[in-house]
Amino acid sequence: MLIDGETRLLTLIGDPVAHSRSPFIHNTALQHQGHNMVYVTTRVREGDVREAVAGLRALHVAGANVTIPHKEAVLPFLDEVHPRAQAVGAVNTIVAEPNRTLRGDNTDVVGFLEPLAPYRAALQGASVIILGAGGAARAAAYALLTTFGLERLTLAARRPHQAEQLAAHLAPHDAGDALHVVPLGSAERLVRRAKLVVNATPVGMHPRTDATPWPAPGDFTAEHLVYDLIYNPRETRLLREAAAQGATAIGGLGMLIGQAAAAYAQWTGTAMPVEVVREALRTS
Repeated sequence: MLIDGETRLLTLIGDPVAHSRSPFIHNTALQHQGHNMVYVTTRVREGDVREAVAGLRALHVAGANVTIPHKEAVLPFLDEVHPRAQAVGAVNTIVAEPNRTLRGDNTDVVGFLEPLAPYRAALQGASVIILGAGGAARAAAYALLTTFGLERLTLAARRPHQAEQLAAHLAPHDAGDALHVVPLGSAERLVRRAKLVVNATPVGMHPRTDATPWPAPGDFTAEHLVYDLIYNPRETRLLREAAAQGATAIGGLGMLIGQAAAAYAQWTGTAMPVEVVREALRTS
């Protein structure tokens, strides 16, 4: 693609950002469809978020993604925020309107649900446990509460106070009183009875690929769905060990592509060529 005076900018703001696969995903799609846009990463340190958002407006960018640790910090500096982003309490996508209005959304919710579509019937009324209570857990918990009539949704965290805060924030969306909090070290029984176990922690991410958030794979059976939101590596230790017990293992690449596709559609007005992107990632 030729970059010229009409090329519009898309960027990812966060810290760190050097590891991100988002530039590869979006630039592959943009070039395939001939959009005169380019996607880059921008490292923004904590404390500089206000200035970074003002810069997006001043530079007339087409849009941006937001990653850790800024998904919550950007909220006060946007003109409009989608209800689901308000509900989650975090923004991962910013759309710049022609009038310079900056609109925040959370496409992590859409992306999280994408790989679960084939299991929708099995998850209705099920028991689910999320390992972790950070930003990824926020989107996952909201998506689960508002999509499936869960019997129970447990947040299991090393810092239960953080999980309690998340549960309190999501209480308005917990019509069935499904949300509960337990310390991670006390979750064995709940992991065993869960239909779906979600890893929303960074444990097992590159380069610490020998780590796992659940070192007792014998708790998994063929009845389990084990969903690791980590996408690098594509198969984590958690997923390998769960699959060895007969569980259905779901990696984080589907969520990564799903959230990217939802953002891409808002920036470009066209659907992302997902299969083109998936094949490019497979061979990269």
